[in-house]
Amino acid sequence: MSRKYFGTDGVRGRVGEHPLTVEFALRLASSAARVLAPDGGTVLVGKDTRLSGYMFEAALEAGFVAAGVNVMLIGPLPTPGIAYLTKRFECNFGVVISASHNLYGDNGIKFFDRDGGKLSDEIERQIEAFLDEPPLTRCSSELGRAMRVDKSRVKYQEFCASTVPGLDLSGFKIVIDCAHGAGYKVGPRILADLGAEIVPIGCSPNGRNINLNCGSTSPELLQLTVPGVRANVGIALDGDGDRLLMVDHLGRLVDGDQLLYIIARARHEQKTLVGPVVGTVMSNLGLEHALAKQGIEFQRAKVGDRYVLEKLRQTGGVLGGETSGHLLCLDRTTTGDALVSALQVLAIMKQTGRSLAELAAPMTKYPQVLENVRVARKIDPGTSPVIRDAVAAAERELGESGRIVLRASGTEPVIRVMVEGSDEKLVRDIAVRLAAAVSSAAEAA
Repeated sequence: MSRKYFGTDGVRGRVGEHPLTVEFALRLASSAARVLAPDGGTVLVGKDTRLSGYMFEAALEAGFVAAGVNVMLIGPLPTPGIAYLTKRFECNFGVVISASHNLYGDNGIKFFDRDGGKLSDEIERQIEAFLDEPPLTRCSSELGRAMRVDKSRVKYQEFCASTVPGLDLSGFKIVIDCAHGAGYKVGPRILADLGAEIVPIGCSPNGRNINLNCGSTSPELLQLTVPGVRANVGIALDGDGDRLLMVDHLGRLVDGDQLLYIIARARHEQKTLVGPVVGTVMSNLGLEHALAKQGIEFQRAKVGDRYVLEKLRQTGGVLGGETSGHLLCLDRTTTGDALVSALQVLAIMKQTGRSLAELAAPMTKYPQVLENVRVARKIDPGTSPVIRDAVAAAERELGESGRIVLRASGTEPVIRVMVEGSDEKLVRDIAVRLAAAVSSAAEAA
């Protein structure tokens, strides 16, 4: 049985439109309590900085307390911080109110289990099975309690620093762009506590500016600022602090594939790398080739950090990630964490005395074009004869020098068309043609 509301990263959508309504959030809280804490317990609730977070925080609090679950409210904190503190505080589960890299008009609700891991598809189906039930309200003596634990965010800051023991960033000038999001307090503080000189941007949230022309989805300001202030490096988070992109001292973007290569190579040279490195079907072919030159095995998973995590667990690996900057360092933490990943790269820079540009240089990126085709409703591109024929013709053109990936987004009504190859002009031409074919097929569906 497929899930109706849960996507690759919780429940997400447009605020005010089903399912992102107060009424649904209340029922979701009640359903989650029935499955994850049937005999009572505690949930940690965090959020990013978007305006609607207050509304959903209140609705979830009401649903949990009514179902007999105690609620710890920690306010804005990166998603991985909630994952870590859920386990640290021995909560039954954790909840994050965030739409990650989306703009403020969207929001979402995602869950972590007691170990700080994402819920299985089966658990999410169990939660959905209770959504048609009226919200549970226990008698007064069995109600939960709510408390604010905002100051506990310092425990997450200490944890991040502990993943790079002894790191001293004195002499480093770092620009950090927190996307006006969940990391706007803890991100600069972690780096400053380690001795770095900080230039913060994207750290003035007003409820409506999260991810707006800033952060990992719009790093142009960061790219201008880093060389402008003569910084060593720039760090870009997304709205909920689980994606990381970086900028070298020349203002050039270093994406998730390149960062994964840098960390993997360093771990390999230190003989601490375990198992294969895991990317996705969208990871650049240059990453695979660069790792192979170092004798490092590389495997691909479906798109989505949950599937990268699944593959890592299957293979016993500890490093994986996506081009977008979702990086998993399972030898340091349980989930994708932009700040932890950034600290790993900064530690490598410090240990080697090499710039980010030098560390990224051995990986040659293949030209890769991504076209996002917006559709009125979700379709499976693999079932359309028109799309299949177009892909087959394009693959014949590319031959052995490239590859094509088509996939439906798990969070938006979009079909992603990725074309990669050694000839950039051919890659762009094919991407445009395939996007047109997908658009035509979607309109006819």
